[in-house]
Amino acid sequence: METTKKPARKSDSKTLEDKIKSSYIEAVLTQGTRPVSVYKFCVDLGIKEEEFYNLFGSFDGLENHIWKGFIDKTIGRLKSDKAFHTFITREKILAFYFTLLEELKSNRSYVLFQLEHSKKFELVPAYVRGFKAEFESFFESVLNTAKGSGEVANRPILDKRYPQLFWLHLGFILLFWKEDSSPGFEKTDAAIEKSVNLAFDLIGKGAVDSAIDFAKFLYQNKTK
Repeated sequence: METTKKPARKSDSKTLEDKIKSSYIEAVLTQGTRPVSVYKFCVDLGIKEEEFYNLFGSFDGLENHIWKGFIDKTIGRLKSDKAFHTFITREKILAFYFTLLEELKSNRSYVLFQLEHSKKFELVPAYVRGFKAEFESFFESVLNTAKGSGEVANRPILDKRYPQLFWLHLGFILLFWKEDSSPGFEKTDAAIEKSVNLAFDLIGKGAVDSAIDFAKFLYQNKTK
């Protein structure tokens, strides 16, 4: 009687996934480049090639998974923190950035290796596409709540682009962090705080709205 092969347990799959990710990061950092092929990588790791492909379709898929893991852990940590849910929106975004950089710090060498080839984050390198989707979804949720509470101004068309604008802001922060050599990256912490405060001065109700209202007034009442 033919027996069917039992599927791998989820815990076993997760262990292999973590093994592949950590081994890939180590290989990239020690060799200064990607492994020459998935086959060679699997031989060196002592696993079958099909085991790799059961989890990742390519090195691109693996890198995307690694970066998505960074933001998934960040958002998971924030959502499990009861204090986070009591924060105003500005504080939530500051907490997000500080928590994300804590997560990235443990893999700083790998992150810097990839950032070295990404001078313009707005071009969206393949390895951050999953990360970007989660980032924009998180920011859209937080900012929509802020618009409902009045912390963020409702501006037709423009306010729909806020998550994309914060994506560019993240690019600035990562490139600043890349060059930061201060102890504990304290200059990056200051850059985050100052730039987030500036961002909220711009997207909150205040000077910008006054300027828009005044411009509308001048346009509607211009002499003919």
